[in-house]
Amino acid sequence: MQLIYFSPTHTTQKVVEAIARGINDGKANHHHVVHRNLTLTSHECEVPTDEITLFGVPVYGGRVPAEATRRLKQIKGNQTPAVVVVVYGNRAYEDALLELRDIVTEQGFVPIAAAAFIGEHSYTTSDYPIAPGRPDTEDLQKAAAFGARINELLQEAKMLSPVAVPGNFPYKPLGQKPSIAPITVADKCDQCGICVSVCPTGAITLNDLPETDASACILCCACIKECPTDARVNDSGFIKEKSQWLVDNYSERKEPEIFVE
Repeated sequence: MQLIYFSPTHTTQKVVEAIARGINDGKANHHHVVHRNLTLTSHECEVPTDEITLFGVPVYGGRVPAEATRRLKQIKGNQTPAVVVVVYGNRAYEDALLELRDIVTEQGFVPIAAAAFIGEHSYTTSDYPIAPGRPDTEDLQKAAAFGARINELLQEAKMLSPVAVPGNFPYKPLGQKPSIAPITVADKCDQCGICVSVCPTGAITLNDLPETDASACILCCACIKECPTDARVNDSGFIKEKSQWLVDNYSERKEPEIFVE
C-alpha cells in the first residue's frame, strides 16, 4: 500500500495514515505500507496494478495546491486502485476533491473511494481559532472506519469502478496569491533553521535572520507551526482580515464526507 501525500502542516498526513491503519486492521490481506511524502520533494515512481494507493492533499482556496499538482504528476499508475482524500480548514473543499480524482485518473489510477476531512486551518492561531486541533480523535476514528470499508471493497470479487464525487468542471479559478509571506520576529528567533527545513518550496533562506521570498511562499504556514520559539508570524492585514472572516463565518463544526462506489 502506497501513501502519497502533500502535507505541510501534517493534518493531511494524519488522516491518510489513519485510513491506512483502518485498511490494515482487516488483517485478511495485510498491506506493507510505503510512505511517499511529497511535501518537501517530488517522488518519480510507477505503482503496480495490485498496490492500493492513498492520495492526500490539503485544499487551498477550493483547489488542489498547484505545487502538489506538479508533484503528483510525477507518479504513474497502471490501472491501480486508489483512494483520494482532501483536507480542508472547515470552510469548503469546493472543486478540490474532483480535481484530485481527475489528476490521479490521468496518471493511470482508478479512484474507487474518496473523502473530504477537516484539518486545523493553516491560519489558525490563539487569536484566530479555525478548526483548532482537527483532525481530532473522532475524525481519526472515522478515517479508520473508512479504511475498513475500503478493505471490504478490495475483498469483494467485482470490477472496481471510479467513484463519483462533488465538484464542478471547469474548476473554480485559482485565486491570485497576494505578495506576502510570514515574517520573523527578531528577538524571538534563535536561528535554528527549522523554518528553512520545513518550507515545501524552499522560499526561506537563513541569513542573519530567516528571510522569505514572497513570490515562492504558498502561505502553507508550516514555518509558523513548526517554529519552537514562535518567531514566525503572519502580520499582514490581509491574513488577519481573512482569519477573522473565517472565524466569524466558519466556526461551526463540519464533519468528514465519505464517498464509496
